[in-house]
Amino acid sequence: MIKRIIAVVAGALALGVASAQAQEVKVGVNLPYTGIGAEFAQLVDRGMELYLKLNADRVKPYKITLIRRDVKDPSGANAKIAVQELLTQDNVDILAGWIYSPNAIASAPIVTAGKKLAVIMNAGTAHITNLSPYYVRTSFSMWHAGYALGEASAKILNAKTAVVGYTDFPPGKDSLAAFKRSFEANGGKVIDEIPMGGAGAVPDFTPFFQRAKDKKPDLFFVFVPAGDHAAAVVKTYAALGMREAGIKLIGPGDITQDTKLQAMGSAAVGLITMHHYHADLDNPENKRFVEAWKKEYGAATTPDFMAVGGYDGMAAIVHVVHALKGKIEVDAALEALKGWKFASPRGPITIDPVTRDIVMNEYLSEAVMKDGRVYQKVIGKIDGVKDACKEQKIGPCAPPAK
Repeated sequence: MIKRIIAVVAGALALGVASAQAQEVKVGVNLPYTGIGAEFAQLVDRGMELYLKLNADRVKPYKITLIRRDVKDPSGANAKIAVQELLTQDNVDILAGWIYSPNAIASAPIVTAGKKLAVIMNAGTAHITNLSPYYVRTSFSMWHAGYALGEASAKILNAKTAVVGYTDFPPGKDSLAAFKRSFEANGGKVIDEIPMGGAGAVPDFTPFFQRAKDKKPDLFFVFVPAGDHAAAVVKTYAALGMREAGIKLIGPGDITQDTKLQAMGSAAVGLITMHHYHADLDNPENKRFVEAWKKEYGAATTPDFMAVGGYDGMAAIVHVVHALKGKIEVDAALEALKGWKFASPRGPITIDPVTRDIVMNEYLSEAVMKDGRVYQKVIGKIDGVKDACKEQKIGPCAPPAK
């Protein structure tokens, strides 16, 4: 009898261990934890971790383990290795991350071969989600902001002419195409297009900005990577007296990234952006998010659009884990995310069931000085914006052949 009881208890313990193991979901994260993108990686990573902490009861009874791989740079080569190792060595259930578009583009064949859900938390080149049937994006496409800002520039800012300056890599080319198509469809004219170096080292923007100034446009639309590139853009704009010359500096929210905005100071005042998030958005979810962020990471820190990409991406992953009861199968995961809705700090979001891309609000904002700090004041909003590149089936944004 004693032996039988021991056997039953041992069996129960074994089942308990097996059950606990079954409840763990491994998420393989590829981000540039070192190198030029380390600050960006930290923002996305903190966004993921904050969601898990604030929603610990929501995550239960499952355990989500983040397995991190450093992709170092935007070359694509390291990202391919990292994703391959996450799949074959770490045996992850879900993939996540991708700061840079070239990395997401390079990873696509490996993601497809690995047959795992892959949640893009930042990379914004529009056609990326067409490159693998397992990509789902919770961040943005360059066309969300660029296309919306083209229309707003003509209709709200009453501009007739614009020069476009862009970092010469896929997101920059996308941003140019989106703004130009929309601005010119609404009666404006892009009178010059200026490639301004690559996404690595920050170039001297002076000759590019002087060329734009000499064209005397109403607007200078600029896309550069957030961070040090954006800070240099604002500094150069001020140094060349372009505001005094009557030229407005506009762009997606990369140029007024929350983490750099206060250091820009008065030079940022008057900048006009279109973006899906900034820390000054006035909604209950964002107020809670910013408060929790500062409590967790320090009063001097602030979240930005990359942080929200990680936060919302983890919300999507947790939704999938619960919908599939911890047993992650890629087709079922994709089905669970079709039309998924979430009350994000950026406002309401959903995943387009056809394109697997995000649908969200876009905010037209102006940088103003308020109580000694630079504040982003919302002066317009467009609800439920889809990626216009896919909506209009432009070039590689057209649905892939089946």
